[in-house]
Amino acid sequence: MSLASPATSTRGLSAVAERVRERLRTEEVDPARDPDRAAFIARAEVRRHNDFALARGVDVIEDEAASVRDILSTVAGYGPLQALLDDPDVEEIWINAPDRVYVAREGRSERAPIVLSDTAVRDLVERMLHATGRRVDLSQPFVDASLPDGSRLHVVIPDITRRHWAVNIRKFLTRFRTLDDLIAAGSVRPEAAGILRTAMRDGTSVIVSGATHAGKTTLLGALIAAAPADHRVVTVEETFELNAQAPDLVALQGRQPSLEGTGEVSLRRLVKEALRMRPDRLVVGEVRDAEALDLLLALNTGVPGAATIHANSATDALRKLASLPLLAGRNIDRDFLLPAIAASVGLVVHCRRDASGRRAVVQIVAPTGRVVDGAVEARQVFGGETV
Repeated sequence: MSLASPATSTRGLSAVAERVRERLRTEEVDPARDPDRAAFIARAEVRRHNDFALARGVDVIEDEAASVRDILSTVAGYGPLQALLDDPDVEEIWINAPDRVYVAREGRSERAPIVLSDTAVRDLVERMLHATGRRVDLSQPFVDASLPDGSRLHVVIPDITRRHWAVNIRKFLTRFRTLDDLIAAGSVRPEAAGILRTAMRDGTSVIVSGATHAGKTTLLGALIAAAPADHRVVTVEETFELNAQAPDLVALQGRQPSLEGTGEVSLRRLVKEALRMRPDRLVVGEVRDAEALDLLLALNTGVPGAATIHANSATDALRKLASLPLLAGRNIDRDFLLPAIAASVGLVVHCRRDASGRRAVVQIVAPTGRVVDGAVEARQVFGGETV
């Protein structure tokens, strides 16, 4: 039996992959829904190739298992990126250019040994968007979408970018689903976890603050998991990212407008619809615009909430929460907003990522219910930072 050269092996795999793709199409097999059947077809086609190669005295494909994996990545997965998506240590993947692919592990970035082409990048994005119902084109050069595994995809194309497509895939790390998981990882101190568990049990509204990549969404998912089992949780997000676990949970995501400019479902609309679904806790994945007003109104009707917000500290988060509702464009001023925040927000939890990439809860503050000198007064209940 002769060993295949790399060039011959590549040509052989390409031919086999094309036959596998044709069989999947003919037999109407969806690899995402029936991976076992797809693997069976790929294995059968590799063996068929080798039987033909042996009969003709040409090179065979030696490593059947590896070849099947490569073929499935080509026809059903995401090609060269599939191994990174399958790697549990990879938190995020981004493509700045076809020859500049990066990943983040434990909060730190590194360049990946992958070289693509412009066409390959476009094909990967189109494959990722195929099942989402979303699109990216000149009329809509940005797109946010959720992949089948819960990862979040964000794409920007030229001429918004200078030359190449910019692709970002933020993975959901399933190993950090609960507060106990975060304690084990050193991200949450046991005393802080105790405060947060009590807040979730008692229906206290919690705001999670921090910079980008500080672990806000991961912590929010763990808080949802800490809610009482009999609580009905409704989550609203622009794009599914939380992937939270709770016995009684409904997850809602927004929708971009159609080509005709119709059919958009905003985060503000989702918050209003969620209130009609009898929530014991309303969760907003990220508050960054006028939906802050709708969230605040919901909290002041007695519905406990939880949300994330970009901020540099816990007290900065309270200031920002008092400013964002003004974007709603209604006759609302801070004289209404500040007392409403002071009365309805129970805790603000601040997350931080240090220079080594480690993420941790560094501060928890509790509003006292008072407004002092034009700001919501808060006392520190965990952490060493100045309030």
